[in-house]
Formats: sequence, C-alpha cells, structure tokens
Amino acid sequence: MTVPPLEFAAGFPPGTREQWRTLALGVLRKSGVLPEDAAPAAAEEALSSTTYDGVTIAPLHDASDLPDAPRVVRPAGPWDVRQRHAHPDPAVTGEAVLADLENGVTSIWLDLISIGPEALPRVLDRVLLDLAPVVLEAGDRALEAATAFLDLLTERGVTPPGGNLGLDPLGARARGASPSPGFDLGREDAFPRATDAVGDLLRRCARDFPALRTFVVDALPYHDAGAGDAEELGCSIATGVAYLRTMTAAGLSVEQALGQLEFRYAATADQFLTIAKLRAARRLWARVAEVVGGSGEQLQHAVTSSAMMTERDPWVNMLRTTLACFGAGVGGADAVTVQPFDAVLGLPDAFARRIARNTQALLLEEAGVARVLDPAGGSWYVERLTADLAESAWAWFQDIERAGGMAVALERLVPERLAATRAARADAVAHRRDPITGVSEFPNLTERLPEREPGHGLAGAPSGEGLPRVRYAEEFEALRDLADAQDERPTVFLATIGPVAVHTARTSFAANLFAAGGVATVTSGPGTDAAAIAAAFRDAGTPVACLCSSDRLYGEHAEAVAAALREAGARRVWLAGKGEYEGVDDRVYAGCDALGVLRTTFDDLGVTR
Repeated sequence: MTVPPLEFAAGFPPGTREQWRTLALGVLRKSGVLPEDAAPAAAEEALSSTTYDGVTIAPLHDASDLPDAPRVVRPAGPWDVRQRHAHPDPAVTGEAVLADLENGVTSIWLDLISIGPEALPRVLDRVLLDLAPVVLEAGDRALEAATAFLDLLTERGVTPPGGNLGLDPLGARARGASPSPGFDLGREDAFPRATDAVGDLLRRCARDFPALRTFVVDALPYHDAGAGDAEELGCSIATGVAYLRTMTAAGLSVEQALGQLEFRYAATADQFLTIAKLRAARRLWARVAEVVGGSGEQLQHAVTSSAMMTERDPWVNMLRTTLACFGAGVGGADAVTVQPFDAVLGLPDAFARRIARNTQALLLEEAGVARVLDPAGGSWYVERLTADLAESAWAWFQDIERAGGMAVALERLVPERLAATRAARADAVAHRRDPITGVSEFPNLTERLPEREPGHGLAGAPSGEGLPRVRYAEEFEALRDLADAQDERPTVFLATIGPVAVHTARTSFAANLFAAGGVATVTSGPGTDAAAIAAAFRDAGTPVACLCSSDRLYGEHAEAVAAALREAGARRVWLAGKGEYEGVDDRVYAGCDALGVLRTTFDDLGVTR
C-alpha cells in the first residue's frame, strides 16, 4: 500500500506580500505607530531598518527580491583554519605555533611588528613549511620580512603550499605606519609604485614559489576605524585595483597580478551582514577581473572583528566570535581567524588560543558548515542583502577612483567618510540601540577579569597617525575603569515607589543602566511614604536618586517624593520613564543617551573624569 506524502499546507491558499502588509498595517495602526490613513506599503517601510551604509533591510522578502546577478562562490570544502601569533618572545611564539598546528590549525599568521623579522628562523624552526602556509604582517618592515622568509624557504629547499608575504603599503599608511621601504608612495600618487627591490621580489616569488602570494588587501584598518560593511568593501576593492596597477607597472601580467592578491575582511557577530559582505566581495572582485581582462576567484581571509571585542565580561567574546566564524564560513571565506576571547586584555594564554581554534573545529567537524556549497545561496533575504551591499560598495569604490585612487583618497575622502559613520555608530552605542552584552547591557559589577601579559593581542598594528582604531565598548569601559578606581564604588539611590510588582521593571532597568558605568544602586524598598523614602536616601549617603515606579503611581507620588528627596539633600533626581514632573531633573528610558546619563551622574557624584 502506498502512503501519499503529507502536504501540511494543503487547503490553505498561498499568502501574498500585500496580505502581509495589510495585516501588519492593522497592528501598527492600533499601536499608534502609523496613522489611520496610512497605506499598506507604509507598514513595510515602518518595519524596515537601515545599515550604516544606508542599505535598507526589509522585514519581509519574497522571490521578487532575488537579484538578476550570477552567484560567485568558493569551491566546497573546509576553509583554512588560520591563527595569529604576536608574542614578542620567539621561543614562546614557536611553541604556541606548534601547539596550534598539532591541534587543528592549518596555517599561521605572524605579527612580525611585535616579533620582528629577524626572529623568523627561530619561530619557524620546527614548522614544516612545505605543509603549513605562513602569512606575514610586518608593517613598515614588510619588504625586509618578505625577503627574510623567501631566504628561509630557499635555505630549507621547500616550496610552501600557500601563504602570503604581507606586502600592504596602503594598509600600512591607513594604520599610520611609516612609509614602507620598497614603494614610492607620494601624497599625489594614484597607486604605490614598486621599486626595483619589490619588482625583483615579485618575479622571484612567481618563479620559485608559485603558490605563495605577495600582496594582502587588508580591509581591517577601515573596519576598525568604524566603517560600514559597504565602506569596508569599497575600500578593499579600490586598494586591490591600486595593487593591480602596482604589479602590472612592475612587469607582471594581469593574470599574474590577480594571482598575487589576498583580501582580508572583518567578520562580526551580525552573521547575515558577514555572509552578505563576503559574498558581495567575490561578486565585486569578479567584476574587476572581468574589466581588466583576467580571471580567477578572490582569495578571502576573514578575521573576527577587533572592534566588537570587549575588555569587560570577556567570556561573552566567545559567543561573538562563534557567530562571526559561522558567518565567515557560510559566506565562503577561504581562511578564517578566530581571535581569542581575552585578546583585549593583552597577549592571549594557551586556554584562549585553544578555545579559538576549537571554535572553528566545532563548526567544521561537528556542525558541518563547510559541507554545503554556498549554504545561504537562494535565500531571498541574503541574496537581496548581498546585491544591495555590492551596489553600495561599488558606488563608494567609484567615488574613491574619481578622487584619484585609494592612495589619494586616504588623505581626506576616506577619513572624512569613515568619521561620519563612526559618529553614527557611536551615537547608536551611546543610546544602546546597538547593545553590547556584558558592557552596556547586563554588566557584572563583581566580575574578576583574568590577568594577561601586556601586549597587542588584537589583530592589526596599533594606529599611529593614520585612521583611528576604535572598539565599540570603549566609552562604557572607560567609565567602568574610573568607577572601579574610586575608594568607594559610586552609588545611586533608587526610590522604589509602590509594591514590588509595580516598580520591579523600571528598577531593574535603572539598575542595569547605572551599572553599565560601574555605578551601584541601593533601593528604598516598597512603599509610597515620601518621608520614609527620604530617610532611606539619607542613610544611603549618595547625592543622586532615581524614581522607579509605574506611570499611575508617578502621577500620585512622584512630585511629593522628589520634593522630599530634595529636602534630604538630593543633588539630582532622575525618573525611570518618560513622564515629566515637578522636582525631577531628567529621565532615563529605553533609547536615552546612556553615556550622557552616566557622565552627568559621575559629575554629580564628584567623580573626576
């Protein structure tokens, strides 16, 4: 007997976008978000969001959102698990490199700005260079490091299976490093012009080490300076084009030059934007290759974002980097670096490096993320986001080209554009529209941070006079540090009006907000007696108070309690909510300027900033 397949949707007519708009409009009208005369299309617009690049993300997608563009994907298979090392002691770094390679890591990224090119033979003493690719990062010593590495390969008589020498003069300039020897890079140059030394290096690499690439297009300086995803993409494509000009001017063919580039992008905890960004990057570079008459796929190295990492509650970084690694893998990165959770605190320890590499092992081996070719392909949402990011990034790339190319644009155009985006992001963080778990939301005032060796644990060299380097949590963490440095922890009194069930929600909200700046809170307990609340305030020994209750009880008691607090010596009286009452100085509510509230509180408490 044949059993017919179950059809769970049988009997239900297919829904349409217009039907969804009509239903959503009804809800938004009732909630007061939209007026009664709003059209159904307004519902979709009201529920849409916008990225920092101005890309609109709709609340609903259907087949009409699929772009008319070919998919450019990475071949199926596991990505390269690449870990970064920056400990200045060559012996320590050498042992850490071996531990990584013996436990799942497949390539090594060496920060020679910290270690020094002269340490290469010691660091790589027991590494099988014909099996493990090595990627170099040396800033203004890039040519010296590249030459030393090629000499080491020649001395050992091995040919590496991949890797990169790390030449990136524009990236060095963006980070504020000194001009890189080997390149003529004046302020009016359209692209870095290779000296004879670099030309010889390029030819030597192409002749003797065909799998080894020479240039890295590092987009991390732009991401770390606050760039949006499309801005990061546009800067990377403009830099890649500049390096194509550099190499072809030095005598390489277009095909050879395309094969010498590797692109490095940031992967964030926003998994869908990470997926779309990497997919868009491949599409953009495929277009460049088509225009210059070449072929070949973009080689991508994704690094979990330094900007999203936190010093406070650093264990949450494990969750952030897991999401970022997942996004990078689904997005098609060829190599992925997961930064250790303690990287903000200094040089990561062995446990942190183990967790970082095992994050990748879990996603590859247990979750099977790399077993499917372009797993996000065909998703209406991801395909639309990919196309919109690519379009926005291409327009930004064209702006850079019109300005004279990336070398010229780094003088003014790029810093000004990124400064505007950075300010918009900082405003969203300050108002907690972009919440940071463990810092601006749900902080732990009793946490004990692990101690680490001083050093530059995050990827990328520190900025000098180049683009600024920011972490989203910095402003809140600076206040936490200041609060922790006081002899007694700064404290705010919460005047909890009414029974517990009435004031708990706003009490929890206010306590969470003040704790984001390292400020503790004490409560008056349930009750409505203004005199009793004022007595509890005097016992708390703080000049700052915040009323917490429901709107109904505020109407009955807020002004009386505020007056009693004033008489008891309150320097400032906040109110949790949006109501305005006599005697209340200001309000704290969802979407308020949390950093502004905390700074004002510090001033009222006499904490010097």
